[in-house]
Amino acid sequence: MAKLTQHGKETLKKQIPQALKNPFRKKVQKRFDKIKKEMIEEFLLLPVTQELLQGPDGVNISGTLGGVSNLFAFIGFDRGEEPILPIIQLLENTSLQFRKKIAENNKWGIMYNVSLPTAEKIFAITPMPWATGRSWAQGIERGISGLGFLLRKNNKGRSGAAIQTRVKVRGGKFNNTAYISVFINKYKKRFKKLK
Repeated sequence: MAKLTQHGKETLKKQIPQALKNPFRKKVQKRFDKIKKEMIEEFLLLPVTQELLQGPDGVNISGTLGGVSNLFAFIGFDRGEEPILPIIQLLENTSLQFRKKIAENNKWGIMYNVSLPTAEKIFAITPMPWATGRSWAQGIERGISGLGFLLRKNNKGRSGAAIQTRVKVRGGKFNNTAYISVFINKYKKRFKKLK
């Protein structure tokens, strides 16, 4: 069997990455698309998201309010508002970009980046309706004050389902729950394992 010349070895080194690039890209793109679809489906099924999708007349399925009212009415969104829409749009904009091939320790490969939004970016696009410097999505995780002053009543307030009183009408406190940060970290790990 004949040995390859140095020139032959160099030529082969240049051709192998190109020959492997397309099947690799297709395989990674297919896995990326599957994870992205699962991510959006899972986000839509989270209890907080489901509760917000119900609008002002929904039930407190997230357990954050101890069954008093629901998050849509408590936070004070206007009836007909879609507070999770900006988050869904950010998640749908998650993309995969391939970078040039690299040679490291005589091994060839292709690098890629996933543009998954950070929790901070989501917090920046989810302002409280009554306090633009605060994020309702972050409030779900850290707490939102005022539950003791919430009065559930139809056709009152922004949402038409609840109003805040000046006098405390009940005990209880907001029960913080995992939401955006845990969700984004989970998918950050899943996208890192794309290979």
